[in-house]
Amino acid sequence: MTSLAKPDLATTVRAQIDLGALRHNLGVVRNLCPQSRIMAMVKADAYGHGLLPAAKALDSADGFAVARLHEAFALRKAGVSQRILLLATLLDVSALVACSELQIDVTAHDSVSLALITAQSERTPLRVWLELDSGMHRVGLAPQVFAEAHKTLSARRGIIELVHLTHFSSADHASPIVTNQQLTCFLKSRGAGTEADASLANSAALISRPETRGDWVRPGIMLYGINPLGMSRPLPLVPSMTFKARIIAIRKVEAGECVGYNGTWCSQRTSKIGTIGAGYGDGYPRHAPNGTPVLVNGIQAPLVGQVSMDSLAVDLTDVEGACVGDEATLWGGDLSAAIVAEFSNTIPYQLFTSVQQRVSREYVVGNYPCVANPL
Repeated sequence: MTSLAKPDLATTVRAQIDLGALRHNLGVVRNLCPQSRIMAMVKADAYGHGLLPAAKALDSADGFAVARLHEAFALRKAGVSQRILLLATLLDVSALVACSELQIDVTAHDSVSLALITAQSERTPLRVWLELDSGMHRVGLAPQVFAEAHKTLSARRGIIELVHLTHFSSADHASPIVTNQQLTCFLKSRGAGTEADASLANSAALISRPETRGDWVRPGIMLYGINPLGMSRPLPLVPSMTFKARIIAIRKVEAGECVGYNGTWCSQRTSKIGTIGAGYGDGYPRHAPNGTPVLVNGIQAPLVGQVSMDSLAVDLTDVEGACVGDEATLWGGDLSAAIVAEFSNTIPYQLFTSVQQRVSREYVVGNYPCVANPL
């Protein structure tokens, strides 16, 4: 593994981002759906991994999707030439003009955006993703107006391409009922014989529902090494973020003594407690409970006491040789972010996107074998 920056002892907390893992995970996606084009989800600063480094690592994707206009601008300014999709957001005439000039695809997701895009397309060419609300009820046009909207946009000379889009709400759920309903709604609303490309599948759907892969797939969390279906559908994904922090103090705590705010954990034995220099001010979940695993020297040590703004405590009694200055892994590598998220009653998406700017980013490039047939 090649490191692009060297941490030192003063770097108390850091997020190590493996760009090689991102490339590898994109290869897993490509092997799953070789007939589909890939719209890589890099919104929210590439799920906290860094927008521009992630986009560079994922440069074999066919396009990138963001949720904020400034991220689309940043990609173009950095020289990204692939398709860029701006997902459902507020638009105005100036934004549409800029998107036309920079060849940024826009989303028509309600009556307001549809009317604005329709009117503006008479003056500036636009690529448009027409979004159907197939049952998630977050954004998207109702089925009864979707077909008419397609006709309206198709008749405009300025609409140089039209893609049909919907989003599954429960593709990671064990029951297929909701996804089946949404797929039926999409196919019925889209109608037979349309020439518009189709985009349905997020990470969970493209793994478990081959019939939803369509012309464009939109992988997100799996690019960053998390399988949304867990071990029910194993894939050779590699975690791309490892969140690390150093032990800044070690002390002995006698039986009956408590640790942290409000004494939510009290030792049942004479214990060695390590204070790690990362807390909720860095992005570690404040509500992580006692027992949440932390890796210290390759051994799982349980979190004890409430997480503080700048620190958290772990029980090092069973970790031989742990010293001040040693690095602990809060998630990543052999400690999946999915496990930490499950303990903390949250999801890996939130862990990744909560990592704060004061956390140092270290970019490395790992080498991984090419995967021929992941399923």
